[in-house]
Amino acid sequence: MAKDEVRIDKFMWATRIFKTRTIATEACKKGRVMLDGVAVKPSRMIKVGDVIQVRKPPVAYSFRVLALSENRMGAKLVPGYLENITPPEQYELLEMVRIGGFVNRQKGLGRPTKRDGRQMKQFLESEYADDGFDFDFDFEDDDLDE
Repeated sequence: MAKDEVRIDKFMWATRIFKTRTIATEACKKGRVMLDGVAVKPSRMIKVGDVIQVRKPPVAYSFRVLALSENRMGAKLVPGYLENITPPEQYELLEMVRIGGFVNRQKGLGRPTKRDGRQMKQFLESEYADDGFDFDFDFEDDDLDE
């Protein structure tokens, strides 16, 4: 017997929007999960056709419910239960944050990792490689006296 309604926290865990049900419940309590534009509690029942908005900063994902399930499923089965209707602008924002994350580093995050350094070097080299500028300066003592 198929259910007509399912708790939103169970559904988000079952369809792999969140890794654990506890994380799904916390997201609801913090107001990061909305149903048709209204923040919902974890116990809110959803039905087929509802639109769920999930804010995972900096992106707000949107999903349309196609079918219901309370049981965790494999990733290949998820498209039968959810339709991702997230606007393309949100993915562009995610890409901008990913690229800008290591250039505009927030205070208190510590030193950049080796990976961050490699990415920054690659970004700067690709950005300014064809400008024709040579940033290799060789100063000699004679040049400073003139």
